[in-house]
Amino acid sequence: MCGICCVVSLSAYPPEECLLKEDVLCNLRRRGPNSSQQLVKAVLKPPYQCLFSGHVLHLRGPMTPQPVEDPTTGNVFLWNGEVFSGIPMEAEENDTQIIFQQLCSCSSESAILSVLSSIQGPWSFIFYQASKHHLWFGRDYFGRRSLLWQFNQECDKVFLLTSVSAVSETDGQWQEVPASGIFKIDLQVCAASKAITLILHPWKYSSRVIVTEEAPISNLNPVSKDLPTHVSLVMNDSHSLIAPVVPLNKEILEGPEEFHFFDFTSNVPNVGVLQTFLAESRKKALVQQFIEVLSRAVKRRVLYLVRDADQLRGETLALRKPHVAILFSGGIDSMMIATLADRHVPLEEPIDLLNVAFKIAEQGKQNTSMKKCRKQKKALPPTQESLNDIDVVTGGSLSCFNVPDRITGRAGLEELKAINPSRSWNFVEINVTLEDLKEMRQQRISHLVYPLDTVLDDSIGCAVWFASRGDGLLMHQGDMRPYKSPAKVILTGMGADEQLAGYSRHRVCFQKHGLEGLNEELRMELGRISSRNLGRDDRVIADHGKEARFPFLDEEVVSFLNCLPVWEKANLALPRGIGEKLLLRLAAAELGLTSSSVLPKRAMQFGSRIAKMENSNERASDKCIRLQSVQ
Repeated sequence: MCGICCVVSLSAYPPEECLLKEDVLCNLRRRGPNSSQQLVKAVLKPPYQCLFSGHVLHLRGPMTPQPVEDPTTGNVFLWNGEVFSGIPMEAEENDTQIIFQQLCSCSSESAILSVLSSIQGPWSFIFYQASKHHLWFGRDYFGRRSLLWQFNQECDKVFLLTSVSAVSETDGQWQEVPASGIFKIDLQVCAASKAITLILHPWKYSSRVIVTEEAPISNLNPVSKDLPTHVSLVMNDSHSLIAPVVPLNKEILEGPEEFHFFDFTSNVPNVGVLQTFLAESRKKALVQQFIEVLSRAVKRRVLYLVRDADQLRGETLALRKPHVAILFSGGIDSMMIATLADRHVPLEEPIDLLNVAFKIAEQGKQNTSMKKCRKQKKALPPTQESLNDIDVVTGGSLSCFNVPDRITGRAGLEELKAINPSRSWNFVEINVTLEDLKEMRQQRISHLVYPLDTVLDDSIGCAVWFASRGDGLLMHQGDMRPYKSPAKVILTGMGADEQLAGYSRHRVCFQKHGLEGLNEELRMELGRISSRNLGRDDRVIADHGKEARFPFLDEEVVSFLNCLPVWEKANLALPRGIGEKLLLRLAAAELGLTSSSVLPKRAMQFGSRIAKMENSNERASDKCIRLQSVQ
């Protein structure tokens, strides 16, 4: 994980106010606490200047300060990413160096695009090709790493790229760089014309793949609609930037009979229903195949990081340091990630489970919340009876943090302990008061959520920021003690709902438009995940000098799921807690998970209770007044 930034001015000697602002530089340093440095490249005729700023969080291979410059060619590289697959790399190598070497060896545009097409993993980058005066930049296919741009017409046509910005009344509007492909700027042409022309090389599916989708992966309209008048956009699809996944299978033939008919004596989700599906050999084989694909994705994300072997040998078991944490609600997504992480994280290493709760402010609200939880408990199937004995009210001042995600989180912890009692599971209770929320939104979170600005962005951004900070309480030998997670890698379940029809809107869509409508909705979900979620979540988590990793958005996982017809992934004719994300629930049951495998979807803003903390009458899509008041 890194903070990367480039400031381009169409002048060899731009005025100081056109350069990198201190507040942006401060936010970049928080992303990359291990190394910070800057480099300037200036050309006199026609005049332009590029300021490169790199800030490194060291996670893999030898420490490599950025920006990286090639002394022979003068090329400059800024890289914020991870190579998990696609390009051969040894464990001791640094991916920044490997990618830079490959780009420097490219003699054509198609060769550059071929290198970038090969990378499997999250990334954003900036590459200055000195001999051609070209500036290349972009984000991976899903947009898992943030990159923002800003165009300033008043200040020598300044163009800025950065991982994170800052809210300012005087600066122009920042926007997320669309994850539509790779962009290129010819700096000499721009300097001569005093205008900026962006050339977009869009993602395309491989020629070996039969594509039935009518809509192209990328089109100019959403990219160009917010650009200022002095910035033009040109699409160049003559060279291939190959998408790292296969297109969505949109087959709408009738699925198996049970898609429409299943005999339920009760509307209560029951693990026994999942076992009925697993009794069918073809279904069981498919579920086992999915488990192996997802397990490999988790393995790559928990092993590709620096572990100090000498430190491990010298520590007692009680003092060993966690390297991996999971955003953990006890729901199906986080439980699956935790169960698979347990397969691959060294057994002597604890795993941190980060569980966030926002204080239930009024007694009335607390009573309502607890009544709902008691109702849910009464409706639990017999397989969950053992978990019902967990005391969901810890008593004293902490009872006001017994939100739904805290309750399911504790239940999930017990399931994980049953699966592997030898593992040290650190269930970190992160408790947030209204005062904490207001203070940190003002100081930090508003600048990270920006340029997104809805109520939903505020709720999710705040919840993820506090959770990923990892500052909370941990039960140790019967006592709750302060604890701050030292893990630098944070696993999150983002992408599961989008691919496996996990949202309530998917059920509504299916009821109205059938499988065809559901397919289209899932295609749209994955297509907009970069602009809706991933850039924001990357900025928020990285603010703590930590790196977000998304196993469900691993290229192999996405391709596996995209190959399946929709009825293999979800069965929305079945009740909540079973039908949505059915394939994932079957995988959980196959791995021995019980109660968590049939928990209905509950959005983070409701499970953590942040949505009820300030103004519960807002809609998720409304502009958030609390974010605007910071500006």
